[in-house]
Amino acid sequence: MSDIKLLASVPIFSELTSLELEELSFRMSKQRYKKNNMILMEDEFGDTFFIISKGIVKITRISEEGREVILAMLGEGDFFGEMSLLDGETRSANAIAFDDAEVLILKRHDFIDLLQKYPKIAISLLAEMASRIRKSDHQIESLSLSDAEHRIGMTLMRLAKDLGTIHHGVVEITKMPYQKDLASMAGTSRETVSRMLKLLEKKGMIKRQAHTLSIQDFTLFKRTFS
Repeated sequence: MSDIKLLASVPIFSELTSLELEELSFRMSKQRYKKNNMILMEDEFGDTFFIISKGIVKITRISEEGREVILAMLGEGDFFGEMSLLDGETRSANAIAFDDAEVLILKRHDFIDLLQKYPKIAISLLAEMASRIRKSDHQIESLSLSDAEHRIGMTLMRLAKDLGTIHHGVVEITKMPYQKDLASMAGTSRETVSRMLKLLEKKGMIKRQAHTLSIQDFTLFKRTFS
């Protein structure tokens, strides 16, 4: 996919014209990261905005006990790093290449200039940030009130929506996170994840092959775990 087509697929830039997308692309640079490389670090000052053009990036924080907590898994067309650009504060989380990744980078002065020049970007950005807050609230509720099976089901739904592809009602998630990463996302143990995945597989709700997981009936899955 060309950079222009990629930018057009990003929700906050979807209203831009072809010429405006070309201007945006001209202002951006490209950077590649190897698997497990740190892209940005929590609490550091930053002046860059990132859009993923290839690969998967995990967004994490470190708990007071020193445990990694995965907040999100982001794929092609997703963006991160905008908060520090808007409020001038330090980064709120870590961003790590889950596999070999490539990102487009926009510097703060260009980012702010584009927001001022094209208010429709700012409006779309507000809508996207509101959506992320709602998702975070829902995630917090599910982690605090649900049992292990429900939390893992909710985590698989998040991954399906963020990274999956759907065909005839079946959602396929390639490059599935490791079970320890699923445990971090669901707020449970790796052993519990292993047990619950086997249970969901036995019920016929999912299928697994290597690092690919398929949700067999996503509509039913959503009804079960929403």
